[in-house]
Amino acid sequence: MQIRRVVTGHDHQGKAIVQHDELCTNVISRRDHHQSCVIWSTSQFPIDNQDSINPLLRDVSALEKTDTVFRIVQYDPGVAPRNHRTETIDYAIVMSGSIQMDLDGTIVDLKQGDVIVQRGTIHNWINNGTTPCIIAFILIAAKPVDLNHKTLHAHG
Repeated sequence: MQIRRVVTGHDHQGKAIVQHDELCTNVISRRDHHQSCVIWSTSQFPIDNQDSINPLLRDVSALEKTDTVFRIVQYDPGVAPRNHRTETIDYAIVMSGSIQMDLDGTIVDLKQGDVIVQRGTIHNWINNGTTPCIIAFILIAAKPVDLNHKTLHAHG
């Protein structure tokens, strides 16, 4: 993945500046035919826009109650399955390609330009096509879903 990351900030006089303009180098893969890159993350809410800590050095595999993460994911054809649930609300935009979202056996076809609001449901991403699908995700920590006194915690 070749993702350009441009991050703004302020100089000492309060003038708007570009603090980072670079290709993301933190691309990882946790399964076959899958790549992801964290663009930015925060560890508090509300967010401190003066925080100088490099968010790319944080472990965001499991979010704390005040965390946010902006991540780009590429799902290549034949991506390995991973049914999972997160304790987040996820705002997602299909940037290119197409993909299927599996919600406990219900399949939803998604294509470039479609948007998703993932609210703590178990899901899996399936790419049976011939081209990669790239999705931008913004994850914000959320309370786990509690239905009929059963808590649906993150897993997978």
